[in-house]
Amino acid sequence: MEPIISVRDLYKIFKIGDTEVYALNGLNFDIYQGEFIAIVGTSGSGKSTCLNMLAGLEKPSKGSITITGESIEKMNEKQLVAFRRMHVGFIFQSYNLIPFLNAMENVAMPLMFRGVSKEERNKKALEYLELMNIGKEANRSPNQMSGGQQQRVGIARALVIDPEIIFADEPTGNLDSHTTEEVLALMRNIVEKQRKTLIMVTHDPHIASWADRQLRVVDGRIVETVIRKESKIEEEILRENGAPPYTVVEKPVETVDFSENPDNSESSENSENLEASEAGQENQNAPKIKDKATKQ
Repeated sequence: MEPIISVRDLYKIFKIGDTEVYALNGLNFDIYQGEFIAIVGTSGSGKSTCLNMLAGLEKPSKGSITITGESIEKMNEKQLVAFRRMHVGFIFQSYNLIPFLNAMENVAMPLMFRGVSKEERNKKALEYLELMNIGKEANRSPNQMSGGQQQRVGIARALVIDPEIIFADEPTGNLDSHTTEEVLALMRNIVEKQRKTLIMVTHDPHIASWADRQLRVVDGRIVETVIRKESKIEEEILRENGAPPYTVVEKPVETVDFSENPDNSESSENSENLEASEAGQENQNAPKIKDKATKQ
């Protein structure tokens, strides 16, 4: 089985005066089609920077990112926008729905960028709203829906283009505990039944436990991987490849409490960057979200 995403020797280095600051410090891992991956860590760990790299919102200082056989670190902004529109869906913490459009129109929006006719895109949008069990809310605007309903609309929008890969940035961060469980169960069901690859960033170890595999990040390094018990996709990877998914794990410098409640402001700003790129805006000079980095 070949990975759908391969990351090798990935670094993100910033210069503050004469000091080099490492936000990502040599990440190496593979992700396979049908896996639900959680990148988990506290604020400043490097998880949001990693998501930026995978989504093509930031260029690495060095290293490679290969997605569906293409080296995205070599693409220009125009190529990256086209690549995302064809292969990637996004789920945001703050939903990022357009307030003056109803639920069906929000879900249909990515299809408009593909040139799909209005009749066809509305039909497909309704199908995905019904898949999310909110077909009856199709004509409601975001401010007429609960947070859980809005996030279901967001998930439908991510799925409507039939992407191979879905990036989810703290997708339950604004939801109560009951709704969080419902949304996570829905996301897991989609991964299993539609064999999508879902990569979720979170600070919460309980939320991360829904994933097939957790990559726990500290100071820009992967310090632990955790495989979900009885995960069918992980068993399949092990059976076909004769080994667990490739990941280089570093020893942490010190013990980290992953239950710490971080400042999630970086996640909401990261959502704005993803939304801007998804809409095809020229934002090469816009500020990207960077985890608080650690000096080497």
